[in-house]
Parts: sequence; structure tokens; C-alpha cells
Amino acid sequence: MEEQATYGATEDGGLHRLALTEADGEIRDWFIDQLRGAGLSVRVDEFGNIFGRRKGSDPDAPPVLLGSHLDSQPNGGIYDGALGVVAALEFVRALNDDEIETTRPVEVVSWTNEEGSRFQPAMQGSGVWAGAHDIDVERAKTDDDGSTLGEALEDIGYRGDVPAEPDTEYEAYLELHIEQGPKLAAAGADVGVVTGIVGFTWGAVTFRGEADHSGPTPMRHRSDALVAAADLITAIRRIPGTLGDRTVGTAGYVHAEPNSINVIPGEATVTWGFRDPDDAVVERAYQRVLAEAEHAAEREGVDYQTEERMRAPAISFPDRPVDAVRRAADARGSQYLELVSGAGHDATHLTSVCDTGMVFAVSEGGTSHSPAEFTSWDDCYEAATVLANAALALANNTTG
Repeated sequence: MEEQATYGATEDGGLHRLALTEADGEIRDWFIDQLRGAGLSVRVDEFGNIFGRRKGSDPDAPPVLLGSHLDSQPNGGIYDGALGVVAALEFVRALNDDEIETTRPVEVVSWTNEEGSRFQPAMQGSGVWAGAHDIDVERAKTDDDGSTLGEALEDIGYRGDVPAEPDTEYEAYLELHIEQGPKLAAAGADVGVVTGIVGFTWGAVTFRGEADHSGPTPMRHRSDALVAAADLITAIRRIPGTLGDRTVGTAGYVHAEPNSINVIPGEATVTWGFRDPDDAVVERAYQRVLAEAEHAAEREGVDYQTEERMRAPAISFPDRPVDAVRRAADARGSQYLELVSGAGHDATHLTSVCDTGMVFAVSEGGTSHSPAEFTSWDDCYEAATVLANAALALANNTTG
């Protein structure tokens, strides 16, 4: 964990390792070295997803897959995603150290662009691999500088040569992740048994008014796109409170043009993000934000355009992998809390491929997507050990 955190490290102890940047290329090189050092056969698919496979005694048995992602948020923390990849790698190393042969093959994976910061949507690599997204459409996506994802893959040398799709049937997928919330710490739990993932909608509204001089233009003659965006931002903050205690909403991005102190903004874009365990509530939040955008545009006399960039349904994990995690925690005597993830993860897409489950490590203070993100090494070890024993049971068909 300490070594991976040196790639894209920031001065305040965080991590700035956006998908398909130079730092992401460097950590990918490091990861492949680790996979090969553990004796795994490595493959990179056409979307840059990286896999390492350890043989089982039954080579025809569907593998058990473990992993997460190595890209980070802008100026994020060192645990988000990376802990799941390192824990999966450590599981394989432990099997090697103790000369344990599993019945099923075991695979370790790092997915491309889970965060969705540089290119959208989030969970992009796993979505392409699982068939939720068209690879050509996703490779044509652009970042803020106009570079396409396909070009970025080529630039760092990670457009692989195998199809971005399952090459076999899979038995199960397990993903370890930090909770990114305060529930485990508040409950005094050692580890989280994840039973599902909330549904969510992501999107953006662009308001278009008229850029003009900020001095001579009378207030009654203005069509200020940023004022409309500001109205929408406050509406996004209020909407969750009208829908229930489990709903959250965020306006996480705003951009104005021409972005000058002396010019009335002619264009402004603001994003929305709503999450809830109930898909019907997510849909109500979506309809509300569309209505609020229309009202904001009318009040300021500007045009507007909406774009829903991502919609993910709420997920309930099947009993078998959840039971495997629960039994692994019980066997260690770990105090665990069962909970639904409030954040999206690659496990969302894997549910369409195979039985899927997750393990959560404690996030102290509940802080994430920040350099202040912190999980103690004891808590990392606890979650990694629960993951390892659950994976071993699945790989040896001993889940009961």
C-alpha cells in the first residue's frame, strides 16, 4: 500500500492519479510486475483492464475474481480502490507462501477508470467488460482538454490485445473497498458485510444566456447563465430532504464561460448526482432536477440543456457471496455490520456476470475522496483477511 501510494503522490499525503494519465501508466507497470512476480499469467484487454490468473487444480472450473481499481479522484486519498487491488494481490501471495492449491483458478483484476473523473461515466472499464457499455462509444469519450479515452490508452501503452469481455464463465467476484462513510466506525465494527449498492443518477445541465460587459449592462437586461446555475445548485441541495433520510444529492462540478470577473457569464454547466437504495426515489430525484432546471432557466431568461450521463440501478447481492463474507468474519470473531454501499463500485457491473459480493474496511471519520482519507493498517488487515477467507471458500467450493 505504501509503495503504490508513491505513484501520483501529493505533498499532503494524498493521491492524484487520474485514469490514463502518466501516473496511471506507471502504477499499471508496477501492478503487472507484482502480478508476474506472484507467478500469475497476465492479460490486458482492449479497454486497459488488467488481469492476472493463478491456476486451480481444476483448470476448467470457473475462476473466482477479486480486485478493484488503481485510478484516483483529483487530489484524493491513497486507500480508495487501491486497497482492494492490493488485498487481492496479497491473497494470491498468501496462497503461494503457504503452497495452497485452490480447486478453482483465482484472478486478480484492476479495472480502468472506476472514478469517472477524467472520462465519464464512472465504473467505465468494468461496464465495458460486463457488456453494459459499447467499447467504441466509450473509447470516443473526451476529457476537458479534448483528448479521447482511446488516445489516452494508446499514449500510456495500455490498449491491450484481448477482447474487453469475459473469456470464460466466472464463479464469483469479490471486491474489498474502504467504506467511504462513517457507519462502521460509529458502530464499533471491525469490518462491513455489504449486501448491496445504492442506485444513482449522474448528469449535467448547461445554461446559455448572453455574455456582456459587467459594468454598463443594466441588471434588468441581463441573461446570466451562472445565476441560473446557482439557483439549480441550491435546489440540488434541497431535493434530498424532500425525498427521505436515505437520499443524498450533490452538485459537484460547475464551470462558467468566459469565466472572467468583468463579464456576465454567457454559459454555465453544473452537474447533479443523486443516490438512494430505492430506484423509484432516484427517478423522482431525476424528475425534480429537470423541473428545477426549467424553473431556473425561466427565472433568468436563459436557454438550457440537460444530459443524464449515467444511471445505475440499486443492486442486491446474492446470498452465496454475502454468506461467504459473513462466515469469514464469523470465523475470525470479527464484529461486523451489514450495510448497503452508498457509493458506486465496479461490483455494480459484475452482478450481471457472476455472483458478486463486497467487503468494507473501516473509514476513520468517514472521509474519502480527500487526502484526509484514512484506514488504519489494522483495519486494512482485518478486511483483507476476511476477503481472503471468503475467496478461499468460494475457490474451494466450501461455502456451504
